[in-house]
Amino acid sequence: MRELASVKHVEQRSRFFAHLYEIDSPEDVDEILKLHRREYKKANHHCWAMVLNGDEKSKDDGEVGHPGKVLLEILKKHNLKSHALIVSRVFGGVKLGVGGVSRAFREAGEGVCAQANGKTVE
Repeated sequence: MRELASVKHVEQRSRFFAHLYEIDSPEDVDEILKLHRREYKKANHHCWAMVLNGDEKSKDDGEVGHPGKVLLEILKKHNLKSHALIVSRVFGGVKLGVGGVSRAFREAGEGVCAQANGKTVE
C-alpha cells in the first residue's frame, strides 16, 4: 500500500481526515484502518471504500448517510481501480444530518482525489 494524498476538511466543527491509498490486496484496508484508529483516536467513525481488480467494497462504520457508498462513487468517478479511500470523522458537537454528513464526506473525498491529481483544493 502507498498513500497518495491526504486532506483535512472541516464542516461545522467536525473534522474529516481523508486519505487516498494505492493498494495491492484487500488486506491492505485492514492495515490502513489500524493505522487510522491509532492516528485519529478521537474519531467516531472511519468510513471507507475500496476498488481492487473489479471488486468493490465500502463500510459506513455506523455513520448516517451512507458515506461508504459516497466514497465508492468517488473512486469509480475518478476511475481509480486499485485504491482505497478512507475518511475518519472527529465529531465537533454539531449534528449535520443525513444530507450534511453525506455532503461533508463527499467534499473530503473529492478533495483528496483532487490533491492526488495535483489540483488545488478550495
